[in-house]
Amino acid sequence: MDISVVIPLLNEEESLPELAEWIARVMQENHFSYEILFVDDGSTDDSWQVICSLREKNPNIRGIKFQRNYGKSAALNEAFRAAQGDVVITMDADLQDSPDEIPELFRMIREDRYDLVSGWKKVRYDNTVTKNIPSKFFNAVTRKVSKIQLNDFNCGLKAYNRKVIKSIEVYGEMHRYIPVLAKWAGFKKIGEKVVEHRKRKYGVSKFGWDRFINGFLDLLSITFVGKFSKRPMHFFGVWGMIFFMIGILSALYLIITKFISSDFSITNRPVFYISLVAIIIGVQLFMAGFIGELISRNAPSRNAYLIEAKTGLD
Repeated sequence: MDISVVIPLLNEEESLPELAEWIARVMQENHFSYEILFVDDGSTDDSWQVICSLREKNPNIRGIKFQRNYGKSAALNEAFRAAQGDVVITMDADLQDSPDEIPELFRMIREDRYDLVSGWKKVRYDNTVTKNIPSKFFNAVTRKVSKIQLNDFNCGLKAYNRKVIKSIEVYGEMHRYIPVLAKWAGFKKIGEKVVEHRKRKYGVSKFGWDRFINGFLDLLSITFVGKFSKRPMHFFGVWGMIFFMIGILSALYLIITKFISSDFSITNRPVFYISLVAIIIGVQLFMAGFIGELISRNAPSRNAYLIEAKTGLD
């Protein structure tokens, strides 16, 4: 199969027939073998009934239904597991992404050998205050942290080599940072394409202000996991040693001062408590790093890597 088109959705019954017809027309014009994979993320309208009726008309349409709303990341993760195409293209269900972009995205993956191509909505029709400005801020922060030069990390229109989606796990609010997940998984050729952004035709946006807070926290999480998941002692151990040394030096200062002044009371000085707390924190951080190393070295992913490396040598 050439292409799997993955479409997560929540209460988009009005746009689904038009979107499915549009995608099918593009596929037929370009002679692609394809599937359209709708993921109903706990819709409360008739979205699932619409998907079932579309399936009867077009056998290339498949559907996954969640009993409740789990979020876009969970929807994408399940769809990635089920996708069968050599190239996987994701897009939103609200008709703001144009299926006419599919042939060029497919070409960039197949012929230009990109691992991932992210859409860039250079001209947007969203609300400037609630979406455009916060989006530019988070894109700038993500570029700085990840060193990936993309202008629109959160664009729903993306194309992936099949190997990419089968090598990553999308959870929490990580759908915003799939390019970062791909980079940490070893896929380096990440490109960008300017895509058309259309005005919403039906319904309203399903995302609120909380997505920015959750997105920022997930960025911190993915950055930490990407850098230190295989070597936690490099993070916890360094900070543990810093705090421990602060505590020890403070304690030595108090001891020396006590010898100089006999009437000096150690426990009445704030430095005593600073020293005590610093030593405790240092030991705890060091132990956290030590336990993290034990977990990391016995993780199934590391064992699989070692087995694969040994098999390659044999």
